[in-house]
Amino acid sequence: MSITRGLVALAACAALGVTALSTSPASASVSQGYIFGTGTITDDWGDEGPLWAGGQYQISNAVGLWQYVLWAEGATEQNGTVYDYADIDCDFGANTTYATKKLQARWGLGADGVVGSNTFGIADNHLRGSTGEVTYFGKARAVTFVRTSGGAYRFENPEAGVGSNWWETAKYDPFATCFVPGG
Repeated sequence: MSITRGLVALAACAALGVTALSTSPASASVSQGYIFGTGTITDDWGDEGPLWAGGQYQISNAVGLWQYVLWAEGATEQNGTVYDYADIDCDFGANTTYATKKLQARWGLGADGVVGSNTFGIADNHLRGSTGEVTYFGKARAVTFVRTSGGAYRFENPEAGVGSNWWETAKYDPFATCFVPGG
């Protein structure tokens, strides 16, 4: 009898542990492997990240999506110029860190340069659309993303150029790049 109760208790604890792990927002999104959304567009990104210089996903397509947000917002670079299209390189380097901190400060967040759930959560409030074409309305310009029927966010490959129709999935894969293969 006590062995049975022990096994039942162990099974219950294991089930609770699995439930707790599966509802953890940040780890759930990263474990999917890409920036993901479902349902209401304006709450798609609040469980994404974290992205930062020196982090596991410093060079990834997830960073490329964030850099599009910085470009749309007209964030400021280290040298005082506006974050431009040429800065979208999928590498969370010094310019991206600086621009992120400036944008976080403008949004009233702690300017730590880490793009986590709070920063992504404010960014997704600027999204409009539905499955298919989703537009981010920033302070400087609007940027179009695609949210696939499976929920994956995609962005236009900056190496191929605006209007190229070459789209990349915003993956957390640390080996992914937003450059044209062989380019």
